[in-house]
Amino acid sequence: MVDYNLIASLDVDDDKIQEMLEAEYGQAIAGGDMDGLLGTQISDFKPGAILQGKVIGMAGDDFLIEVGLKSEGILERGEFDEPTSVEIGDVVEVLLEEVEGDGGHVIISKRKADRIRGWERIITDSKEGDDVQGRVMRKIKGGLLVDIGVPVFLPASQVDIRRPADIGIFIGRSIKAKILKIDEQRRNIVISRRKLIEEERAEKRKKLLETVKVGDVVEGTVKNIADFGAFVDLGGIDGLLHITDMSWGRVNHPSDLVRIDQKIKIKVLNIDFDKEKIALGLKQTEASPWDDIESKYPVNTRIKGVVTNIMSYGAFVKLEEGVEGLVHISEMSWTKRINHPSEIVSIGEEVEVVVLDINKDKQEISLGMKQTEVNPWELVAEKYPAGTVIEGKVRNLASYGAFVEIEPGIDGLLHVSDLSWTKKLSHPNEMLQKGDQIKCVVLEVDRQKQRVALGLKQMHEDPWLEAIPSHYQPGMIVRGKVTKITNFGVFVELEENLEGLLHISELADHKVENPQEVVQQNQEVEVKILRVDIEDRKIGLSLKRAQWTSDQEAAAEKRDRAPSAGGLGGLGGLDHLGTDKITFGPGGSKTNE
Repeated sequence: MVDYNLIASLDVDDDKIQEMLEAEYGQAIAGGDMDGLLGTQISDFKPGAILQGKVIGMAGDDFLIEVGLKSEGILERGEFDEPTSVEIGDVVEVLLEEVEGDGGHVIISKRKADRIRGWERIITDSKEGDDVQGRVMRKIKGGLLVDIGVPVFLPASQVDIRRPADIGIFIGRSIKAKILKIDEQRRNIVISRRKLIEEERAEKRKKLLETVKVGDVVEGTVKNIADFGAFVDLGGIDGLLHITDMSWGRVNHPSDLVRIDQKIKIKVLNIDFDKEKIALGLKQTEASPWDDIESKYPVNTRIKGVVTNIMSYGAFVKLEEGVEGLVHISEMSWTKRINHPSEIVSIGEEVEVVVLDINKDKQEISLGMKQTEVNPWELVAEKYPAGTVIEGKVRNLASYGAFVEIEPGIDGLLHVSDLSWTKKLSHPNEMLQKGDQIKCVVLEVDRQKQRVALGLKQMHEDPWLEAIPSHYQPGMIVRGKVTKITNFGVFVELEENLEGLLHISELADHKVENPQEVVQQNQEVEVKILRVDIEDRKIGLSLKRAQWTSDQEAAAEKRDRAPSAGGLGGLGGLDHLGTDKITFGPGGSKTNE
């Protein structure tokens, strides 16, 4: 057998080659075209050459290929894209890798020949910026390997406009792309599917913006979902479908209504041509349930609904799909003291409500739950008319009074001024404690303001009408204790909860600048009653007159009866008390004006 590798590598003359060929093939080639023979066969049979081969048979699952040498080559089935379509006699191009391998067969490769031819074709027919099509072979570091006749690199960043979470989903798919770069020296080509899509979308976007208008209903494909809405591909431009425009009803998340790659029909709500932005609406493709809301739910209509959401200020109730109303916490019960709506209702619960008000423009409905029941305050005036004695528990205390529970949910106010006829009180807790069970009388019922006024002191007779005037008369000498010292005088306790005023001018015969020059706190003193004012609930006292002799008293009375230049006189010379007006409140409290 002729060693073609040897022929190709040795430096021999033509005569020697002629001898070798004749020894191998005999006279069949004698007198032939030696130049043609040497120019085709010898150079073509060097490793690295691409030869024409013919399928002549099968070796198991593999194919036997005749390439013009003494032994055949073998091609595995995987060398063909569609091995089932290969037939005996088919001609294929193969790359000669070795003239004779270990098994005695020629080592050839169709795949490598295809790649060389593909590369030659790409270099000849294509340039950077051209469009190509190929099949994604596999993932490699940083991207994908794509077969466009030769393996080329598709970076992950150039796979799509928005990089997929897993670029492996493209493996096995036929894709179109654009050539970004050709490196002939390194035989390296980089392609971009993203650039091709962007260019196609730019053209479509331009065409779309020229034709679409507000109000159009168009079809699009959901491309991305966020918490605030979904982006819909309209064919060249993405529009935003905001969550508030997805449904007339409540939407917790956009993914509840749409999914990626879903085709939907949406309405164009707004177009910003400068920014190339389009606002879309899904719910607007249907009639709004608020269009005839006032006729469907007239004010005072009683209807059932389902609680969909609970807030600190109230609960939202769904009346129908897309229509919700708010039951404010103040409209939940006539009498219950509610800290949070969850004390009354729960999500998913069916409740009966009454329509209180409708604001169609704001799409708001005010609902009430307590209006489905009889208002107990309508019966309070009938059950507890003024003068009714009731027994209740002190539920709460405030600086101005005590709240007494008349019946569950109905409280009355016992004002601090209605606690005692005579006792001076600065806070109700001086007489009452939370939880005390007391009896009191109804003074007034205000149905409009839902208030009941109560009185505790009214349970007893007013001592100023008879008891005090009968026990304390002008001219009497009584004994008392100093309870309070002010700059205008001294308050003296005559008995429990009853005080009289000892004016500074009645402390001594001489002028007194400071009452503490004469008396001290808690000191017991004997004083003379000068007057008892039932209307103003005041008792005027004098310390100096209690110490006078009868002659001094008589002289003073004579002076009081005599006219004076200043017009003073009468009431035992007490006109000076007018310099400080002392007011006794209903509970015995006093203020200096």
